[in-house]
Amino acid sequence: MSNENLFSALRAAFPEQLDDIAIEAASPRGEALHYTWRDIDRASARIANMLASLNLPEGSRVAVQVEKSVEAMLLYLATLRAGYVFLPLNTAYQSAEIEYFIGNAEPAVVVCTPGNFGWVSKIAFTSGTQHVFTLGEDRDGSLLERAAHFGDEHKAAQRRADDLAAILYTSGTTGRSKGAMLSHGNLLSNAAMLKDYWGWKKGDVLIHALPIFHVHGLFVAIHGALINGSKMIWMSRFDPKAVIAAMPRATVFMGVPTLYVRMLAEPSLTREQARNMRLFIAGSAPLLIETFREWQDRTGSTILERYGMSETIMLTSNPYSADERYGNQDERRGGTVGFPLPEVGLRVVDDAGKELPTGEIGNIQVRGPNVFKGYWRMPEKTREEFSSDGWFKTGDVGEVDERGYVSIVGRSKDLIISGGYNVYPAEIEGYVNEMPGVAESALVGVPHPDFGEVGVAVVIPKPGARVDGDAVIAGLKSQLANFKIPKRCFVATELPRNTMGKVQKNLLRDQYKGLFA
Repeated sequence: MSNENLFSALRAAFPEQLDDIAIEAASPRGEALHYTWRDIDRASARIANMLASLNLPEGSRVAVQVEKSVEAMLLYLATLRAGYVFLPLNTAYQSAEIEYFIGNAEPAVVVCTPGNFGWVSKIAFTSGTQHVFTLGEDRDGSLLERAAHFGDEHKAAQRRADDLAAILYTSGTTGRSKGAMLSHGNLLSNAAMLKDYWGWKKGDVLIHALPIFHVHGLFVAIHGALINGSKMIWMSRFDPKAVIAAMPRATVFMGVPTLYVRMLAEPSLTREQARNMRLFIAGSAPLLIETFREWQDRTGSTILERYGMSETIMLTSNPYSADERYGNQDERRGGTVGFPLPEVGLRVVDDAGKELPTGEIGNIQVRGPNVFKGYWRMPEKTREEFSSDGWFKTGDVGEVDERGYVSIVGRSKDLIISGGYNVYPAEIEGYVNEMPGVAESALVGVPHPDFGEVGVAVVIPKPGARVDGDAVIAGLKSQLANFKIPKRCFVATELPRNTMGKVQKNLLRDQYKGLFA
């Protein structure tokens, strides 16, 4: 039977000239590093052989909390290649969180930074993990030392499409984090589809400046480049000046909205500097329409916004081009996440699960070959998150317009029910963000003795601007129904965010929950 191991598909796409440069990177000291396609093949083979030598049980998890490096990516590829399950962990997680993840996932192997070995190994060994290795940013650590003793050829382990490839823990803004189980087939179907949909072509070069413990940087970006045999300009952390400087040598960039905002603050971002860039993609958090328009003006390029989740990888995308095959005879539209991808089903339903007409706001549900297998060791939670007819409940609230464009208006848990009326934060935030001097805003619901719940707005002014909270509320009163008007508006210097740039509304709710008590 054919091997449906994701690594085999990625390896098959490597260029014939294996000595061509695959990755340009830099050491922590700033020295230029170059990796050929042959280097990727041989180094991942050594690590895969080392993992195989540990005689791990079938389906063993390899948990990894290390800084971003090319070697960290090679460890991911080696884990797939050896047939084990990759479990990336955010580098910001502290000991209590790591204790939960290791206790829940029971990994056979843990890889951490050399500096964290003391406390991470203690947690791992206490939880029954047999093997703990280190991997540093500068090609150092016990993992590579061990792998150096193994051969540089390795036949990828036989895997079926339905076999588990990775577990991604969701950010856990409500309750404990859940481990989303993604199969080789989930990941490969999405990578192959996006290669086509986003028009990847020979000669494309990706600027990779995202973290690699998350769907966006690990799967969408890395798989996109590898399955197209495309070179990557690899950056261990995002630096707006460095990304802009690299643009003339690249064609594709993927980022979260915050990265685009930070590049727009740089005078070096010009049409001339971006002239070679074919595609700018944004996701992981909502892109403000102002950022969308300003990027168009400054670079002459239109950002392509898309929508996905840890549980599903990519679900929708604005069109790359007017491609008749996909019915995309339209433009990239700011404020939307485009059309459902080919093979992805998307519907909007009410709270009872009844499908809603075009243009009505409701709960987004999806299905397709990219949708995960369920939550690790949480069968009840998995059952709850799927409808009786097999659609995954995303927890997002949105609408589909008459042309098929999908817009996300918020998370169902962010919905505010005030005096029996539904208030969608994204709608109110849209009005606030258009006001003079406002850079960004967030609306959260807090308990209220009369209305059950009311909205509280937090506004971030533009640099040098003065914003008055009472004036914001007064301005909204002339534009919106009274039940939608926030009861209070606070001005702050920044919004709390997670590492992917998403506003952590749970923290804002906690901060203001006693306002009307």
